[in-house]
Amino acid sequence: MDSILFEKIGNLAKITLNRPNVFNSINQEMAFAFQDRLKECGEDDTIRAVYLIGEGKAFCAGQDLQEIIAEDGPSLPNIVEKHYNPIIELIRNLEKPILGAVNGVAAGAGANIALACDIVVAKESASFIQAFSKIGLIPDSGGTYFLPRMIGFQKAAALMMLGDKIMASEADALGMIYKYFPDTSFEEESWKIAEKLAKMPTKGLALTKKALNYSLVNDLTKQLAMEGEFQSMAGMTKDYQEGVQAFLEKRKPNFTGE
Repeated sequence: MDSILFEKIGNLAKITLNRPNVFNSINQEMAFAFQDRLKECGEDDTIRAVYLIGEGKAFCAGQDLQEIIAEDGPSLPNIVEKHYNPIIELIRNLEKPILGAVNGVAAGAGANIALACDIVVAKESASFIQAFSKIGLIPDSGGTYFLPRMIGFQKAAALMMLGDKIMASEADALGMIYKYFPDTSFEEESWKIAEKLAKMPTKGLALTKKALNYSLVNDLTKQLAMEGEFQSMAGMTKDYQEGVQAFLEKRKPNFTGE
């Protein structure tokens, strides 16, 4: 059984984490397959957005601990460097929006992979757990980078050290996610958002994503200068021309991602 399912539906790519019998926990094979699919999304110009979800009851339970304790299993440094760091960098550097559709528990690295996505939505019954402290480890997969910036230093420290389970409604209130939906309508509603992203001005969204990435390290002066540079680039796209023309003609724009 493939650990990663991949499907193209129009201009939208659907990536499904597919080890439901172990709550989609990640092993080496799955990590590398995930990386390959993210690279494919970057290389395929017909893909304009990505929808990431888990198969079954969980989104992702993080690292497969059975792999760690195996005699021939990869070391912790190797797992972080070769498995998770590339996944997070691929997600953040992909010049297309990624919607993280959290359909169940997102624990450990699974939670932080979700939080690295551009927009995160969750099923009402879903939960987020920084589970690392429960086995004496520290948060990885960008958790110590993204979470404090989303919810503040104090809240992030408490969640990481205490390992509290946060339900979707609380994650929404804290600013961890964009919104949550009732279980019965979650896939329909989350898919609608992904479809909308796939029809929007892709290059403009890519520049927006890049600007947000830089905002995490730039001072105000550098950020303002970069905004001017990126705005000039966005203004040279066909989608900008289409957007202005559609506004003047009082019609809905037909963006092509160019």
